[in-house]
Amino acid sequence: MSIANSIRESLENGSWIREMFEVGTKLKEEKGEENVFDFSLGNPILEPPEKFHFELLNLLKSPKKGMHRYMPNAGFYETREFISGVMRDETGLPFESKDIVMTVGAGGGLNVVLKSLLEPGEEVLALAPYFVEYKAYVQNHGGCLSIAQTTPEFQIDLDSIDSALNKKTKIVIINSPNNPTGVVYSQESIDKLGDLLKKKEEKFGHPIYLLSDDIYRYLVFDGLTNCNAFLSYQNSILVNSHSKDLGLAGERIGYIAIHPEIYEIDGLRQALIYSNRILGFVNAPAMMQKIIPLIGKSKVDISIYEKLRDKIYALILDLGFEAIKPQGAFYIFPKSPDQDDVKFVKRAQEENILLVPGSGFGRAGYFRISLCCNLETIENSRPGFERLANYYGL
Repeated sequence: MSIANSIRESLENGSWIREMFEVGTKLKEEKGEENVFDFSLGNPILEPPEKFHFELLNLLKSPKKGMHRYMPNAGFYETREFISGVMRDETGLPFESKDIVMTVGAGGGLNVVLKSLLEPGEEVLALAPYFVEYKAYVQNHGGCLSIAQTTPEFQIDLDSIDSALNKKTKIVIINSPNNPTGVVYSQESIDKLGDLLKKKEEKFGHPIYLLSDDIYRYLVFDGLTNCNAFLSYQNSILVNSHSKDLGLAGERIGYIAIHPEIYEIDGLRQALIYSNRILGFVNAPAMMQKIIPLIGKSKVDISIYEKLRDKIYALILDLGFEAIKPQGAFYIFPKSPDQDDVKFVKRAQEENILLVPGSGFGRAGYFRISLCCNLETIENSRPGFERLANYYGL
């Protein structure tokens, strides 16, 4: 046997997102792409802001000597200084460039943080439902993923977190706006979580880090403001990428930011840079690092995702499905009309509708709809959703 048992097991269990991608590819070949309604993938549909193309073209026309060579493993100084400035503006805290490490996307950033902090057997606590790759990321570095539940509205449940925290807990990971639910955590709820973690640090005698996966941090609707872990808790780390807010998912440009007063800050800075190197990421893409400060605080038009949210939310509610209205990201997480959410998703495939079961996110009995589509796809899917609703007697 040549393949590692852990990988073999993961392949056998499979990723529902990957499986739905493969099912979708086959269905589109058989029935035509326009006849398949794919709500399975969180692949951003918006093109980068025009300023991105403008600055990229300028950079290509007037290249600077050495801009394609290796750079410091933490990333270009001017890029880190720009991002630290954004952090200062958003929090009022004294961020410096050395508090930022540029990474290969948010996935790379999360792995760098976990590599830097985890000892074998230590636990990372996630809140269900959660992004499916968290478990693999934690296992990559010898850790164990433990789970706390959220409320029926998918908000933070402090009692569940309190019960799940133990002496082995090293990190608590949060994700707001959340994948797969689209909920946004309030600043007050993060304040209370921070207070709880401080008490647990005193009880267990070691730091517990709050790791905020902020990849959707700027995709917030209805005039809301996303929470910020830095405002609530000193031992906090933020990981972000520009996959969503700039439509640059394929460019893999992300970063880690650490609280300016975090525990053992000098050692953590060095550990993050070292881990970035030895994990094989080494550096975030040079061209993208150069571009980020040039385009400032440009963003894609978030209102387009908000309109898609409104369209499909109204559709499923009209047909009798139950769902919490998402406040950000680009997902809806309705309750499955069949207790077996996998069975429901397979039934939806018969209507050429591609969804992802909630079981893949640690919350059975639900299913995820991605808003990464167009209005026409939503409208054309209505007859299929109607047949599903009738089939289940909604």
